[in-house]
Amino acid sequence: MRSQNNIITIIKKEFSRFFGDKRLLFTTLILPGIMIFILYSFMGKAMRSQFMTEEDYVYGISVIHTPQSFLTLAENVELPLAAATQEEAEEIRGQVQTQEQDILLVFPEGFDEKVAAYDSIASEEAAPNVEIYYNSASTPSSEAYQMISGMLEQYETAIANKFDINAGEGVVYDLATKEDSSGRVFSMMLPMLLMIFLFSGCMAIAPESIAGEKERGTIATLLVTPMKRRELAIGKLISLSVIGLLSGLSSFLGTMLSMPMLMGELATEGVLSASVYTPVDFLLLLITILSTVLVIIGLISILSAASKSVKEAGTAASPLMVLVLVISATSMMGKGAPNDLYLYLIPFYNSVQCMNGIFSFSLPSAGMMITIASNLFYTVLMVGVLAKMFDSEKIMYQV
Repeated sequence: MRSQNNIITIIKKEFSRFFGDKRLLFTTLILPGIMIFILYSFMGKAMRSQFMTEEDYVYGISVIHTPQSFLTLAENVELPLAAATQEEAEEIRGQVQTQEQDILLVFPEGFDEKVAAYDSIASEEAAPNVEIYYNSASTPSSEAYQMISGMLEQYETAIANKFDINAGEGVVYDLATKEDSSGRVFSMMLPMLLMIFLFSGCMAIAPESIAGEKERGTIATLLVTPMKRRELAIGKLISLSVIGLLSGLSSFLGTMLSMPMLMGELATEGVLSASVYTPVDFLLLLITILSTVLVIIGLISILSAASKSVKEAGTAASPLMVLVLVISATSMMGKGAPNDLYLYLIPFYNSVQCMNGIFSFSLPSAGMMITIASNLFYTVLMVGVLAKMFDSEKIMYQV
């Protein structure tokens, strides 16, 4: 009972220090979510403006020797065309290059007649050639090029239509479900983002709690109390893990709220949606995150205990941040979570693959259990190491 009271006292002390500092509370819990939401929303708008034209944009398309067949196709899709002469071709090409015009389209004279008379087998002459001048550095020009080339390909197919592909009306040929589409995107992006958010949140609080107290000399007060060093280590890890978890969840919430803006039409059309996940999926994700935070906090706490200052602790944890980043990138490789259960014994990698499996609906139950058990084992091990470090006067009173 006394041991529990000592642990609770340490937890209360850490919570009081953290939640009593409004500036620290704002920068650690609230600001990350807000900044991520603003950043990702801005990125989504920037990408759409970079790679998509406005809905009311009017393409600048000049056509030389416009055939009636193409004129009919353009009228069907309300594509604006401006007639031009051969003498103006050079000037218009220059305007396309400087992005003042989007497209210069040059048809051979008598295009429709030449197409009708052309026999690909018997004729020795080359087929009528349509020239489309565009600027790939310009989004409107690239879009107009794709649109016009697609129209011409359809027209060519219609002339010599021997068979159709996916021509059934009302038939859905893409058999991917919303779960498949959402799982593929989320399993590639979110595990890596979550690991980065969790590590950043833990880095913002753990060094200050241990290395910061060493630097200020206040940890000596705790060390002279009759409580066991193991109780101090457990209290520190639990309180810091809760705060780190809250920081990570704030960043995760900001990411999920900004996802519709970041993913653009895929999200607005319902192709990507977090609604495909059940409460059980989110519970498994929360358990994975919590066990991961315990490991992260444990490692950073050990590095902080071995450091003389907060700055030194941050420097010591930098290689660990790089390692976590590299491991997190594995979520973008492969297809879902691996089935080799021994891989779930590897710290951080097991958490990334569990998140990957949850988001892609491919998580083996045994893999999840091994991950949680191994993360808890590593946490208990680090509690023991941290307690031994607290017992060492050479480590805790170094100057």
